Amino acid sequence: MKMREKIFKYVKDQYKTEPDYPFSTFPDYPVLRHGDNGKWFALIMNVPREKLGLKGEERVDIVNVKLGDPVLVNMLVQRPGYFYGYHISRSNWISILLDGTVPFDEICQWIDESYAVTASKQKKQKKQKIRPPKEWIVPANPKYYDILHSPH
Repeated sequence: MKMREKIFKYVKDQYKTEPDYPFSTFPDYPVLRHGDNGKWFALIMNVPREKLGLKGEERVDIVNVKLGDPVLVNMLVQRPGYFYGYHISRSNWISILLDGTVPFDEICQWIDESYAVTASKQKKQKKQKIRPPKEWIVPANPKYYDILHSPH
């Protein structure tokens, strides 16, 4: 089974989502959308390898997904199979090769993240009630900020 079909099965089972083909000029580019707000959470494209900076002229499937953190995007694109979002100018989108370079389970993890990031406000609020808020560790330089002897 091709990776594209595995993704279709995954999103159908997980989110009850079927691929949508909105582009008449690119009839083989499916979009995966939320049922309630119509927002895209994934776009599968078939692009020339050279457009991604890879060697060769053959076309490869990629999936574009949206992540919630630009720092995470910058970290992921350092790894094989990950690229800044192809044909999407926003910094939170990435493109992932669907040629086996990135394991299927990992691709599903980023599809899940994209689904969560692009969810409607109602779905996000509902999910936040279930999941406790995240804790953050903020790095501070003790040379400039002494938390032990601070007057505050």
